Amino acid sequence: MANLFELPRYIAVEGPIRVGKSTLTRILAERLNAQRVMEADDNPFLRAFYDGERGAGFQAQFAFLIRRFEQLRALDLGARSQKTVITDFIFEKDKLFACLNLNDTELDTYNRFYNYFREQLPTPDLVIYLQATPEVLKKRLKKKDAPSEKAISEDYLEEVIKAYEHFFFHYTSSDLLIVNTSEIDFVERNQDLQELLRKVSAPIKGTQYFLPLGSQEAASA
Repeated sequence: MANLFELPRYIAVEGPIRVGKSTLTRILAERLNAQRVMEADDNPFLRAFYDGERGAGFQAQFAFLIRRFEQLRALDLGARSQKTVITDFIFEKDKLFACLNLNDTELDTYNRFYNYFREQLPTPDLVIYLQATPEVLKKRLKKKDAPSEKAISEDYLEEVIKAYEHFFFHYTSSDLLIVNTSEIDFVERNQDLQELLRKVSAPIKGTQYFLPLGSQEAASA
């Protein structure tokens, strides 16, 4: 008898700010009855970093590094565990931002801790990378109008988007599903959500792309 497909036990959702990570993580956790792990955003150095204070980038990055390590280190993914875990970040995200925000001297010190921490953490079975155009993300930032995000410049947002695109173009550590959220809305359009859930529930090997049927029809019209 052929082996039945087993859903990934550790799924991570990633992408730049306002791309829909938290929303999709919540939906998937509810549908799959999974443990949801959301990235902590209570970084005491973040405001100083956005305000451009000297040294705040190094402090903020280390605070994120330690918190993200603690969250992922606590995951119960042993052989005896039957639970499914869904996070809205991967640990490598921390280094992506470190490379953007730290100078060479700071990065050298940072990398020593990053490499030590990374060796102790599990790797996701499946990563869902959400992407969107800079224009779409800028509109979502303005619509959300969160106080903690007001200091994010358009130039910095575009740097983050490019860094994510470069990182996932070369990503091979897990099976990868790439979802462009510029043309779909899995919150307001149930058809988009159901198609995405069906895609996640099917075997994904290597790198695959998600394009809803409605988007395909629109593209060919």
